Amino acid sequence: MINRYVIGLFAILASCTQPVAPPPPGGVKFTVGDPYQAGGEWFYPREMNDYDATGLAIVIPDGAPAYTADNESYDPNALAAASPVLQLPCIVTVTNLVNGRSVDVRVNDRGPMQPGRVLAVTPRVARLLSFPSGGIVEVEVKLNQSQTMALQSSLGAVPKLTAAPVAGITAQSLAPPGGGSATGGVQQLGPSATNNGMAQSVTLSGTVTQGAPGPGPLWVQVPGFGSEVDAFRTVAKIPDLPARVVPVFGGDRPLWAVNAGPYHSVADADAALQQMLQSGVADPEIIVR
Repeated sequence: MINRYVIGLFAILASCTQPVAPPPPGGVKFTVGDPYQAGGEWFYPREMNDYDATGLAIVIPDGAPAYTADNESYDPNALAAASPVLQLPCIVTVTNLVNGRSVDVRVNDRGPMQPGRVLAVTPRVARLLSFPSGGIVEVEVKLNQSQTMALQSSLGAVPKLTAAPVAGITAQSLAPPGGGSATGGVQQLGPSATNNGMAQSVTLSGTVTQGAPGPGPLWVQVPGFGSEVDAFRTVAKIPDLPARVVPVFGGDRPLWAVNAGPYHSVADADAALQQMLQSGVADPEIIVR
């Protein structure tokens, strides 16, 4: 009989030492964040009002942290995603270029961690867009400026909208990505009251739009050279890759990019990106063209 009481006491004490989940981190906050290094590259989050990037997206893996970078609870059934550079939270349209399916999602975390990936989406978003079983697919990510401004205003943030990067958006990673909560088919975004005391919110319906498929070959790009000479110097660092210098849109001044490819498999594009990094080339990204 005594042994039973002793065993029971030990069981109670053991249960008291089990790890306890931390409390919620508080309200959702508008977040940009400092530059950071991941996967051998530096990334520079910023407030943007004109973001339209192509690349490879993955699905957020199991075991993501409980909270996202902007202090939301992670929910695998949310209409949410993680970006390495966009302000948090913001609203983007994600298009699966292979099948033409698009849906609006809320970007509320940093990620993905893997080099050469422009976005990570929740399992729900992956299902809506019919991601392949391998979980990697060619996508376009386009910022919805009006919804993003409304969302940030509802959080009490005054967006300081700046010009988009002059050429290409580096895609990579920091903390494992996450998403906000969803109720039924509609996700409520932002608090119910704003800094001016008026109710204001942004809603996402989860409605999928079917467009024309637009897959293309993969390229490994180093964007934004202000000097054509510097671009050719970068090409000289990677003589074994099929690289060329191309002009890119730069707003009020000419810019050049280095493009290597085309590649017709993710493995080949990843290998070329890693070769660039090992050769000392800064900030290569995988794009779809």
